[in-house]
Amino acid sequence: MTLLPIADRWFEMKRISDDITLLWEPHVVPLMRCNIWHVRGRDRDLMIDTGMGVGSLREAAKNLLGKKVTAVATHTHIDHVGGHHEFDHTLVHELEAENLRHPHDRGTLRFSQIPADYVASLIRAGYELEGDLITALPYAGYDIDAYGVKDSVATEIVTEGDIVDIGNRHFEVLHLPGHSPGSIGLWEGETGTFFSGDAIYDGPLLDEIEGAEIDVYVRTMKRLRELPVRAVHAGHDPSFGRERLVELADAYLARRA
Repeated sequence: MTLLPIADRWFEMKRISDDITLLWEPHVVPLMRCNIWHVRGRDRDLMIDTGMGVGSLREAAKNLLGKKVTAVATHTHIDHVGGHHEFDHTLVHELEAENLRHPHDRGTLRFSQIPADYVASLIRAGYELEGDLITALPYAGYDIDAYGVKDSVATEIVTEGDIVDIGNRHFEVLHLPGHSPGSIGLWEGETGTFFSGDAIYDGPLLDEIEGAEIDVYVRTMKRLRELPVRAVHAGHDPSFGRERLVELADAYLARRA
């Protein structure tokens, strides 16, 4: 067995604007490397998705966080809610609230434990996955085999059209199923800012995994194509603007026509 190095730090971060900071886990393989978005608000902060939960997100982001923080689950796949248990206030769509409270799949970091049909769906989508899901350890003595997503509270349960008010900014909840039943995005019409989760990102989209529905995803993609975005901050890969959004949506719709 190859011994993994110890990471100097588990999270990296980059300031995007005065209010928005991107955090990510560089030692998680690209497939599972979620974009974690911190949005500073006057009355509360948002932590949109929380990564794998290998290292402590709350500790890494302590200098960013205000007194009140809501951990948003754009959906409840393990790479997006691993750190939710560290937060007292969370936000999740009603269709996935129970999975946040008690995950039915707590995940693994071992490639050998990933079901073959899931690996096959990743390969069809365009991903390569051959080794374990992390390339370093967060600290000496970390037990890869003890990994598992923990139970979290589900304190704010939302659905289509609800408003997430952080004082100086207001985001509308868009229900965007297809990748998962309760996938959501947060849309700020005033600025054209859109946090899309995994509904759309600039990489291979997964619509053949458990919980995904291609026909539903097609309807979501048609809706997204019409959204007058200026900046899309997605669940994976780099941010992009409206022109790229249309290109990505059209490519998906053509593939599933």
